[in-house]
Amino acid sequence: MDDKTRTELEAAAFRRLVAHLRERNDVQNIDLMNLGGFCRNCLSNWLKDAADEAGISLDKEAAREHVYGMPYAEWKATYQTEATPEQAAAFAKSHSDH
Repeated sequence: MDDKTRTELEAAAFRRLVAHLRERNDVQNIDLMNLGGFCRNCLSNWLKDAADEAGISLDKEAAREHVYGMPYAEWKATYQTEATPEQAAAFAKSHSDH
């Protein structure tokens, strides 16, 4: 597979992942972190990092809006719930460096 095709396929997979996460607002970021070690914020940070590496201006809020499909504050107010004690304990145990 050539580099152009690989990049196109990886971009398509990323877009599909972002679309899936936008549809699954019931899945909390802490659940993603506890199970997968990354969350929507991580994806937006990686997107910003890629833009920075390419010399493209993309601020943190714009990257988050791209991933969340709306301003982060709006998503948080609409969909984010308080972490349960069990979720918080699992996060503290497995992600002490976050």
